[in-house]
Amino acid sequence: MPGMGNSLRAAALLAFVVLSILVSLLISSVQQFGARFSHFPNATVAGDEEELASLRGALIYQLNERRREIIPLLQPDDDEEEENRLPGESRHDQTLDTSVDYSLWNEITHGSRRAHLDEMGCESLVDMRALEVLGSGYTKVVVKVNLAGGQHVALKLVNEQGIDMGKCVEDFKDPRGCRELVSYKLKKEIVLLQRLQHPNVIKLKGHCAGDRGGGQDGRVTVILEQGNPLQMIQLLQSPWEDRFRICLDLVRLLHFLSQSPLGSVALLDFQPRQFVTVSGELKLTDLDDASAEETTCQTDADCTLQFPNRNFTLPCSAQGVCEGLNEKRNIYNAYRYFFTYLLPHQAPPGFTHLVDHIMNSTGELKADINQTLEAFEHILLLYKSGLHLDNLPPSIIRDYTVMRGMGTSGNAEYRCWPSYSQQGCVLSVHSAKEAAYICNSHSQCNSFTLSGQKTWTGRLLASFRSSFSHLVPDGTSEVYVKKTKAPETPTA
Repeated sequence: MPGMGNSLRAAALLAFVVLSILVSLLISSVQQFGARFSHFPNATVAGDEEELASLRGALIYQLNERRREIIPLLQPDDDEEEENRLPGESRHDQTLDTSVDYSLWNEITHGSRRAHLDEMGCESLVDMRALEVLGSGYTKVVVKVNLAGGQHVALKLVNEQGIDMGKCVEDFKDPRGCRELVSYKLKKEIVLLQRLQHPNVIKLKGHCAGDRGGGQDGRVTVILEQGNPLQMIQLLQSPWEDRFRICLDLVRLLHFLSQSPLGSVALLDFQPRQFVTVSGELKLTDLDDASAEETTCQTDADCTLQFPNRNFTLPCSAQGVCEGLNEKRNIYNAYRYFFTYLLPHQAPPGFTHLVDHIMNSTGELKADINQTLEAFEHILLLYKSGLHLDNLPPSIIRDYTVMRGMGTSGNAEYRCWPSYSQQGCVLSVHSAKEAAYICNSHSQCNSFTLSGQKTWTGRLLASFRSSFSHLVPDGTSEVYVKKTKAPETPTA
């Protein structure tokens, strides 16, 4: 069906043109961006032919360097490779020609697709609608779009007005070649998203790579599930349970990266801005600065991790590599960017000593990622099971009268912090006994309601209030009132 193929290609090209216009309009509202192509000098007037030939050679060299950087990531997984390896041959002894997944490289570069890898391609971008710019940096711009079927996704494209593109055009006088060079970060990210699939890594929904024969000028678009940028200020004001979840998700991710299909992976640009949340779950969304390279060494002095306020020296192994350097780098960055701010503040009293242990062991790099994950999972188990509440007296609930199948109306709310509701005091509890303990600790509290709503850990949400005017039927709720307060019964 060549006619249909040409139609799809034309439609995809039209979608790119529409996207370019929309993104340009969005970007123009941001001060640091100007018109989409206005800053590109014309290569034909940049100098004589000899100079242009020299610049072109230098650009080709850079393109080949970026390609060589991606090639090792295309090697098949160990299980698949083991079947084809000769006796006594190591993974790195194999030649690139026999170990590289070139079909994946062709897919990324020219847009050929394998259905089991990508669910979406260029045809998915037809009739899409750009909604807003989610973020931009030196290399890329991320745009939230609404696809024809109504699905929201995030698209990553080359930032035509970014510093990387501008510097490249200034150096090499070749906008098309520079777009290809800068797009290598997107190509690398596609490969890494394919190789590093994990619940805490953003999901790659597909990509669109334009074949040069299709007139796409080497454009690459990455199609991702859409998340919300991580807002640390907002997190600092959220309940401890949600802050703990972010830290737990991060540790689970780092545990995976320590033994990934590519080996131990370090996140070289480890910042909160590299992460998003999807339905409250933390996900890594920027992988172009991830590295699986081992640091070689001759002595322990070659294995120094340097941070603004601390330095650590790790052992140099007999094989001449720094043992655990990638893993330790990730752990300490997790400590200084996440744990320090999110973990200790307002931790439940029963967990204070466990949280302190995590802070000490990660801040001093005394624990590996396995031990760190074990410590987090232990806290999660205690928190979900309520075992940390065993010291609460059973009699505490006897001070309350319970009305099952009832709710309240005419409530007099008071605020507490941190609360799941800005209008009142809503906290998570393991049981009515814990809710009674919390109510007793609040001087304003005279009653609380368990509605049946649950948090991500399975804990119940309890609403605390100073008073209410009357009860109303509600089959999903239970109202607990201090016995000194006599509630009105519902009228018929």
